[in-house]
Amino acid sequence: MVLESTMICFDNSDYQRNGDYFPTRLNVQKDGINLVCLTKVRSNPENNVGLMTYSNTVEVLATLTSDVGRIFSKMHLIQPKGEINLLTGIRIAHLVLKHRQGKNHKMRIVVFVGSPINNEEGELVKLAKRLKKEKVNVDIVSFGDHGDNNELLTTFVNALNGKDGTSSHLVSVPRGSVLSDALLSSPIIQGEDGLGGAGLGGAGFEFGVDPNEDPELALALRVSMEEQRQRQEDEQRRAIADSNVAGTNENEPAETTAIVAATETIEEPSNEEAMLQRALALCTEGPEDNMPDFANMTEEEQIAFAMQMSMQDADETVTQQAKRPKTDEAAPMEVDEDYSEVIGDPAFLQSVLENLPGVDPQSEAIRDAVGSLNKDKDKKSGGDSDKTKKK
Repeated sequence: MVLESTMICFDNSDYQRNGDYFPTRLNVQKDGINLVCLTKVRSNPENNVGLMTYSNTVEVLATLTSDVGRIFSKMHLIQPKGEINLLTGIRIAHLVLKHRQGKNHKMRIVVFVGSPINNEEGELVKLAKRLKKEKVNVDIVSFGDHGDNNELLTTFVNALNGKDGTSSHLVSVPRGSVLSDALLSSPIIQGEDGLGGAGLGGAGFEFGVDPNEDPELALALRVSMEEQRQRQEDEQRRAIADSNVAGTNENEPAETTAIVAATETIEEPSNEEAMLQRALALCTEGPEDNMPDFANMTEEEQIAFAMQMSMQDADETVTQQAKRPKTDEAAPMEVDEDYSEVIGDPAFLQSVLENLPGVDPQSEAIRDAVGSLNKDKDKKSGGDSDKTKKK
C-alpha cells in the first residue's frame, strides 16, 4: 500500500470573491479541498496532509498531519487578499514535504489555481524539472478560465511527467461546472488506476467510494455535498426574494408599499372583532358616556366585559321577577252587589226553579225557601222606610 504525504496549496487571492462558481470561488475551493483531504487520509490511515496559502505572503496554516479536523478548522478562517505567486507557493510546499517525518512517504503537492498566473513559462519549466528530480508529484486544479493559465499549467505538468510519466495531473473546471463533481471523476481522487482513492473500485459508486467498504468516508462526502447544495438553494432563494422586492412597484419604493399594506390591514378590522363590538353594544343599554373604548381594549378585555354585562342582565331579570306583584288571576273574584240582589229576589228564584228539570216548585221545601226570602225582603224594605221617616 502506497504511503503519501500531501501538501495542499489554497488560492486565497481577491479573485476568490467572484460568484461565477456558486456561491463563490472561495467556497467551492473549500469543498474541493475537503474532498481531497478525506480521500487521502481514508485511503491510508498513515497518510498525512497539510495546508498552506500562497497569495501575497505565503503562510503554512497546518503542517503535515492525519487529523483532518485540524485542516478544516484552519481552512474556514481563510479570507481573500492580494494576488497569487505560484512559484513561491510550490517551493514552500516542497520544503515542508522535505521535512516530513515519514521518509518513506511519497511527496505530492495539490495546487488550486483560480487566479491569473503572473509567472513566465521558462520559470515554471525550470521548477518542474527540479521537482521531477526530487520525485515530487504535483496535481493542479485550474478553474476560472483565466487567459493563458491552462497552457502554462499544461506545459508545467508535461515537463514534470516527462515522456513516460503519468503521476502528475491537471484538472480544468470550466465556468458553470461543479468543482467537486469534476474532482470525483478525476485521477486526483480516483487514482492512476481509476479504482478510487482507497483502491476499492469505487468508480461505480456515489462520490467514487463504496459505502459498504468505507461508510465513514461515504457519509462525510455526502454531508459535504449536501451542505454545498443547501448553500446553493439558500443563495437562489435570496436572489429570488430580492428580485421580487425590487419588482413589487416600479414607481414606488418597496418600503412605502409595505407600509401602505400594513396600514390597510390595521384600518380594516376582522369579522370577529366587528361581531364582538356589535354584541357588546347590544348588551349595554347605558348612556354613551359610560361606554368603554373598544378600540383600545384587547380581545381578552372585550370578552371579559361582555361576560360581565350578560351576568348583570341576568341579575336584573331575577330581581324584576321577585318584585313583580301577584297577577289578577291569583286575586279572589269579587261578587258584584247587583248579582246578590238578583239572587235574593223571590220572583227570580221562583222562575229559575220552575224551569229546572226534576224540580217541583210546589213542594213544601221550595215554598218555605221562597217564603223566607219574601220575609227578609219585607224586613229590609221596612227598615229602609223607617230610616227615611226619621230623616
